[in-house]
Amino acid sequence: MISLPLVYTILALIAYTSSFWYLFMHLMSKRPANPWFIGIVSGLGLILHASVLHNDILTPLGINYDVFNLMSFTSALMLLLSMLYSTYRPVLSLNLIGIPVAAFGLILGFGFSKPDQFIEQHSLGLDIHIILSLSAYAVLLMATIQAVLIWFQNRELKKKQKKRIWVNFLPAYQAMESLLFDMLITGFVLLTVALCFGFFTIDDFFAQHLAHKTVFSIVSWFVYGALLIGHYKFGWRGQKAIRFTMIGFFLLAIGFIGSKFVLEMILHR
Repeated sequence: MISLPLVYTILALIAYTSSFWYLFMHLMSKRPANPWFIGIVSGLGLILHASVLHNDILTPLGINYDVFNLMSFTSALMLLLSMLYSTYRPVLSLNLIGIPVAAFGLILGFGFSKPDQFIEQHSLGLDIHIILSLSAYAVLLMATIQAVLIWFQNRELKKKQKKRIWVNFLPAYQAMESLLFDMLITGFVLLTVALCFGFFTIDDFFAQHLAHKTVFSIVSWFVYGALLIGHYKFGWRGQKAIRFTMIGFFLLAIGFIGSKFVLEMILHR
């Protein structure tokens, strides 16, 4: 018998594929895509994606923190934010990245998640801290991808190449850079709130499995804070913004992804 989550997963993938193909064909033919169609179809996919996540993550025993569930949640949030950003920035084409990422995350979450990955001692405050941390990670991952795309654009502009693939395919450089700092501000605020929740809700914030994660997160917070101050006070942008963004996320990823992967996939804890 076909389960309801499987039906939702298939329907979500159909919605994602339809919106991706519609946007891709319009961009290739250089015709303006209808943002309402993209929003409605992708939004339907996200609603179905959320239904699958609700079944996998929110259980009677608490939130299931399986690594594949977290990847599915992160990918869905990335697409949601990408759609929101494209409502006020001319960056609709960037959903060509967000849509397949969400589809891939959905497949991983549905196909590989384990039903028993719970934290033994948890509270509402701790759950909020974890969700905020994941949200911050998703936004800052988007900012890092954005920084890489800007680097490609900047490289083509400086070398004055005749065939400008990234310059022609992506939105205007100024819009891309403005979006980068929108993402950085959002991610920095989420990371700040997540760290504050952690300090107030976790009894031993520097416990054995949290110490290095805490240190790397705080150092990353300082890097992002320095970049934002430098941008709005001293006009930092371009290569300097790209370097700071990538360094900040590298530190954050070491603390979050590294510890999660080692504890769950290698040590089975």
